[in-house]
Amino acid sequence: MADTRVQRPRRFLVCEPRHFTVQYAINPWMRPDAPVDAALARSQWQALIDAYRAHGHTVDAVDPVPGLPDMVFAANAAFVVGGRVFGSLFHAPERRPESLHYDSWFKTAGYDVYRPLAVTEGEGDLVWTGRYVLAGTGFRTTPDAHREAQEFFGHPVITLTLVDPYFYHLDTALFVLDDDNVAYYPEAFSADSREVLRRLYPDAVLATRDDALAFGLNSVSDGRHVFIAPQAEVLAERLATHGYDPVPVDLSELHKAGGGIKCCTQEIRS
Repeated sequence: MADTRVQRPRRFLVCEPRHFTVQYAINPWMRPDAPVDAALARSQWQALIDAYRAHGHTVDAVDPVPGLPDMVFAANAAFVVGGRVFGSLFHAPERRPESLHYDSWFKTAGYDVYRPLAVTEGEGDLVWTGRYVLAGTGFRTTPDAHREAQEFFGHPVITLTLVDPYFYHLDTALFVLDDDNVAYYPEAFSADSREVLRRLYPDAVLATRDDALAFGLNSVSDGRHVFIAPQAEVLAERLATHGYDPVPVDLSELHKAGGGIKCCTQEIRS
């Protein structure tokens, strides 16, 4: 079945974890007193970049800034569809300065950047499906930002409510496999949002709680290959059964700040 899956080359924007550490706690994963192996974090991150390039994807990078340890989580900085950049307004004051540096990169690269009025955290809570936007709320991005995004892009935005603080961003509970399907963890969502997802994606690949907690849903798919945490073993097996090719990449050191593969990966959609 894997031969029927079609890979589509992607362009990614990333940021090296040169200054990565856990200095504060803004999600349940973060423990400021926990030691961080900075060299291991950089090595694991580089393995992700190498895996992207080995599979034919283009990778650009923003320069890391001292004092901004979470800049490595590039996905939160913007949401880009059709060459239009919808910037971020972070919920946590500690992360708000990151937006300036990502905005500067996009502007230098020739993009206009829209500055949202409502709290919104980029691809952390805004997920492009190829036809519409799935938008998370409940912990970070607000419903007002969903309305802003719909007006800005002119695409329908479907609001999904997150209810488990361990899955505080939509990209920790769901990811898009291709133009037709997604993978997600149902219990991360309110009952009404679960019903919406069941109707939209009756054949979705469902994750166990263990695999979701292992950041298995903080994955990136190119339509065939799924770059996924190796700890999410059951989910990887289910993806393979559905014809996808799991590519394990271990970012366990970055998990200490509540981020994984997708958190480190901003997609630039021209």
